[in-house]
Order: sequence, then structure tokens, then C-alpha cells
Amino acid sequence: MTPRARQAIEDAEIIVGYDTYLDLIKALLPAKTTIGTGMMQEIDRCQAAVDKAMTGKQVAVISSGDPGIYGMAGLVLELVGKQPAARQPEVEVIPGISAVGAAASILGAPLMHDFAVISLSDLLTPWEVIKKRVEMAVAGDFVIAIYNPKSTRRTSQIETVREIALKHRQADTPVGIVHHATRTKEDMTLSTLDNFTKEHIDMFSLVIIGNSQTYTANGKMITPRGYHV
Repeated sequence: MTPRARQAIEDAEIIVGYDTYLDLIKALLPAKTTIGTGMMQEIDRCQAAVDKAMTGKQVAVISSGDPGIYGMAGLVLELVGKQPAARQPEVEVIPGISAVGAAASILGAPLMHDFAVISLSDLLTPWEVIKKRVEMAVAGDFVIAIYNPKSTRRTSQIETVREIALKHRQADTPVGIVHHATRTKEDMTLSTLDNFTKEHIDMFSLVIIGNSQTYTANGKMITPRGYHV
């Protein structure tokens, strides 16, 4: 969390968010009105936030990581845009620290060159589209950061990513796995492309697959930018 984001939470009268994320910041919420919903209720909670803001309340909609990266910023802006122009509340998107940035810092410096960020969740994006994006990113030799890599329901998709990547990259290509980046249960694992799916991976994990130049040294994952060292 950035100091600016913390200040916005402290200044707000009403805090809206996914129940799990509200629980993560409960120390900041005494005397605050909160509106929480479960998974798959994103539209309902963002609409509730817009409705409260239209009454003149100062509302903060929270997201894990950065609200503009797989967060709620886009949905809030879309819902505000549906309101009459004269009544639309002002929206400020306050950046946080994205999971990909946090995980990269824990692993070392795997994102020093071009990279692609892909979510394996097929709730809103068809799997065939996701798979095509993976294929194009791997063929283009991008470092690939994987959000939502595996859940109790989705177990085979990460294996498919591995198979696609092995068509273009060496089996010993470094792969980093970070769980709970910057949270109390944080841990990281360095593995390789041929073996990384044997490690523990879940919805609190972020996976970073190196490109053809990525290597590991002293327990760190490094993708050279191209400087002559």
C-alpha cells in the first residue's frame, strides 16, 4: 500500500471492497462504514459505491495491489459513466503496488526487459483467448507474469502454459513463484520451466516465467536489460 492510498482510506467515510480485502485492512477501518461483498459480486459492490458517492459521501473502493491492474478502477469508471453527466461523482484512481511489481522485487529483477502480464482466470475471458495470448507472448520472447495461475477448480491451465512455453524455451529457463507478496505469509520459490508446476501454486501466487536471457544468481532471478557489464 502506498502512503497516498492509505491516506485516501483514512479520509473516506465509506469503504467498499471484496470481503477478503476489507479483512486485510481492518486495522484502518474503526468507525468506518464498510460495504463488503463476496467473489463474483463486483458489479454490485461498485454500483453501491457509486450510489453512495452520488449522495455526496466520500467513498473509497479498494482493490488488492493496484486498482487499475486487474482491479476495480475500470468498472467504477464505467458505472459512473452511465450516470447523468451533471450527477457524475468525481473519480480519482490512486495507484498501489501491483502484485507483479511486488513479486518481481522479491525474486530479484526478472522484469528488467519487456514483459507480458496474463491472467489464467477464464471467468471473464475465454480460455482459447488466454491460450493464444500465452502462445504469442512466449513466441515473442517476453518474460511472462501469470496472475490467477491455479485454483481448486482450474488445475490444468498452468500445465498448458508450461507445455506451450517449452516449445520455445529451454527446460532450465528460470521460473519464480511468489505467494502472498508483501504480506505476512510471503514466501518465494525459484524453479525451472520443466519443473515449476510441481511446486505449490494457488490463487495467492504469482508466477514469473523468464525469457531466453533470464538467469539466476545468488538466489535471485535476473533478466538482463542489455547493459555491457
